Amino acid sequence: SVHLVESGGGSVESGGSLRLSCVFSGYDSAKKFLAWFRQAPGKEREGVAYIGFGGGVTVYADSVKGRFTISQDNAQNTVYLQMNSLKPEDTALYYCAAGGLLLDSSSYSFWGQGTQVTVSS
Repeated sequence: SVHLVESGGGSVESGGSLRLSCVFSGYDSAKKFLAWFRQAPGKEREGVAYIGFGGGVTVYADSVKGRFTISQDNAQNTVYLQMNSLKPEDTALYYCAAGGLLLDSSSYSFWGQGTQVTVSS
């Protein structure tokens, strides 16, 4: 299996920045396909960003393109989500996931516990 632990969430004002981190360990093949998802209260889980093949492929949700950047440090076994120009609608619980396909949440078998991001206007 794969173990994932997120950190870096917090409260910021609109226009601010945060960097989320997710340390992963375990099944090597699953670590080639990593993604960030988020879920706001009363809403479905939404794919935010995906990184595959150690960084060779990245995919972003339209809602975060140009503002968020996903990256991976294999030496540190960590995947990051740099979030800039944050908006109140970015407020959600953010999850790291491994071993799935692009931004299809149903395809992921391994999930972290989540880290809360709150953006105030």
